[in-house]
Amino acid sequence: MSHGDITPQNPQNTQDQQNSQDTQNTEQSGRSGPLAGRIALVAGATRGVGRAQAVELGRAGATVYVTGRTTRGRASEVGRTTETIEETAELVTAAGGTGIAVPTDHLEEAQVRALVEQVDRQHGRLDILVNDLWGGEHLLATSVFGKKSWETPLADGLRILELGARSHVITAALLLPLLIRSDAPLHVEVTDGTAHSNRRYRENMYYDLAKNAPIRLAFGLGQELAEYGGAAVAVSPGFLRSEQMLSHFGVREDNWRDAIAQEPTFAIAESPSYLARTIAALAADPDRAKRWNGKSTSSGELARAYGVTDVDGSQPDAWAYFEDVTFGGRKGSPEDYR
Repeated sequence: MSHGDITPQNPQNTQDQQNSQDTQNTEQSGRSGPLAGRIALVAGATRGVGRAQAVELGRAGATVYVTGRTTRGRASEVGRTTETIEETAELVTAAGGTGIAVPTDHLEEAQVRALVEQVDRQHGRLDILVNDLWGGEHLLATSVFGKKSWETPLADGLRILELGARSHVITAALLLPLLIRSDAPLHVEVTDGTAHSNRRYRENMYYDLAKNAPIRLAFGLGQELAEYGGAAVAVSPGFLRSEQMLSHFGVREDNWRDAIAQEPTFAIAESPSYLARTIAALAADPDRAKRWNGKSTSSGELARAYGVTDVDGSQPDAWAYFEDVTFGGRKGSPEDYR
């Protein structure tokens, strides 16, 4: 399926008008929480940590636009129909925020511009932008892992760069003019690995470029947002127990430890809610620009800084485990890093 498989939302359609009215009614009724009154957008909120971040921002009281390519009527190339942006929006609202689903392919400029116009029309600004676009897992097993870069089909390699880098650039370029209208803009780039961990080659040229690009985006945009009192931060989960990863191992969230027999390092895995909770804490921190602007960080580091725990009460730090034990040769177990 091509990346243009989603029809952009017509700014005048009934759903848009209903979303706008629902948002106005909800805000008039009053939301509570540290992010009440804040307008957020999570690009790539269909599943995984993107969905979780949208929910946690909503739990903190924000109005959250959730975007992605998989809807109840159409699936993206990822091929999973079990998670949709409509469901994510409902989860945001159920958590205490206001969820607004906007089908958007972030590789299609016209669709992103339509999204910008909708947010502008309904709120006139954006306070929090979470750039969590990816959707390339289906390419990794067959075209990346275990292959030299010249063995990766060029079309697949370029697709990885589109999904992991070009989509982020388009989204940032078109939404930042709305973000700088905020009194405290926050731009979050989500990737795989930190600047420290990614100093090692990420196995394949295409994947390495795709996962380092958001780190440089946050670094550079942090320089530009500083004069607006804003912050841009690159964040990474650890070994993520996403819906796709759980499916891969044939387990569920309630019995995920059964997968450790197949993959011992899965013992350090974290739920999508872990990073999401740290992002909500970051967004509510009035000193975030001083502490984090332009930096690359992880769920584990942010959790320690803000006293956040995962759903099981632990504080996993997968990148520290990989650094010390997997690559450093230090004796230790995943449980020592939880």
